[in-house]
Amino acid sequence: MDFRCKFPSSLRVAGLMSGTSADGIDVAIVDISARRRTVIAYDTVPYSATVRKAVLGLCDPARARVDDVCHYNFLIGRLFADALVRTCREHRISLGSIDLIGSHGQTIYHIPAGRKQGKDRIRSTLQIGEPSVIAELTGITTVADFRPRDIACGGQGAPLVPYSDYVLFGHAKYSRALQNIGGISNVTYLPAAGSIGQILAFDCGPGNMVIDALVSMITNGRKHFDAGGAMAYRGQVSQPLLEKFLRHPFFKRSPPKTTGREMFGVAYSKQFYEFGINMGFGANDIVATATALTAQTIADAYRRFLPKMPDQVILCGGGAKNRCLVNMLAERLPECRLMTTDDFGISSDAMEAVSFAILAWATIHGICNNVPSATGASRAAVLGKIIPGSGGKRFHGT
Repeated sequence: MDFRCKFPSSLRVAGLMSGTSADGIDVAIVDISARRRTVIAYDTVPYSATVRKAVLGLCDPARARVDDVCHYNFLIGRLFADALVRTCREHRISLGSIDLIGSHGQTIYHIPAGRKQGKDRIRSTLQIGEPSVIAELTGITTVADFRPRDIACGGQGAPLVPYSDYVLFGHAKYSRALQNIGGISNVTYLPAAGSIGQILAFDCGPGNMVIDALVSMITNGRKHFDAGGAMAYRGQVSQPLLEKFLRHPFFKRSPPKTTGREMFGVAYSKQFYEFGINMGFGANDIVATATALTAQTIADAYRRFLPKMPDQVILCGGGAKNRCLVNMLAERLPECRLMTTDDFGISSDAMEAVSFAILAWATIHGICNNVPSATGASRAAVLGKIIPGSGGKRFHGT
């Protein structure tokens, strides 16, 4: 069925997102039309310690069980729906005023390079957070599972945010790099007065993922991240340790490229920690060096792969609040003006959730919302699976 024109062009859309750090569910409620996008509410609903531990366990092939994947797919869907209901209640927004939901879900495994199957190489990805549960519990039509269609078109299924970055931040005069620093760091380069076909976007490497894992190891799980970069500020960067881990082949690989916990997860972080200890460095020094790794790999990626250095670097994600990391990045990118999405009225924490609201809006209007120059897909495509809502929030004719 063709769903285009079944919905008005102006919609109130909720974007739901949980990143590779699995800290919790980001909820953004956005009023979207062809010309305007206004964020009216944002919140983060944390996972319980039990759920977070279970989700991270699902990302580990040595520990994950198929019955747990089945169970948590439906549980996370319920938690996503609950997070939206809670956000609406706290911001005094009627759930009935929301026309559409865009849900990224929770990635538990991503194999962008693919796996050999006979003569073929099969790329794959898996996000949980069952959208049928979200649609049923909220009554709102839900668009989800955005990555698989891009992979079916020969792409890597990521990054997905370049479309919304272009919609929100494309500029006639300034070239811009939208730098997200979540669990993984990824950049979208927008040339001044450029078209969507000129976008370049890719993952730079670990963002907060290694830092968070190290902090958790060092504090025996009492802390999950380096708030404000406090530990890194107290440490000294070890150049030998930094240089050793800068040799990872991912950093020199040309785009399109994506990565995740499979490459820079627990095993990588444990190796980083053990090498640091064996080299005689203290805990704060190890965290400072991991912070420098994130900053250095971002700066190196710009110089290796961008057609020119951007006029402005616009930061978002949790790493934008790590002052030590931001200062390290500024030192390595002296020719760029560093800003955050907060300077443009969008919380740096909210950006990815806002992006999935915009992606869902495009899906429902039949607008291609992948960026082949970023993902490597053979063609532009409309991403996402549409789950009709119940009651008044169904599509006409469904």
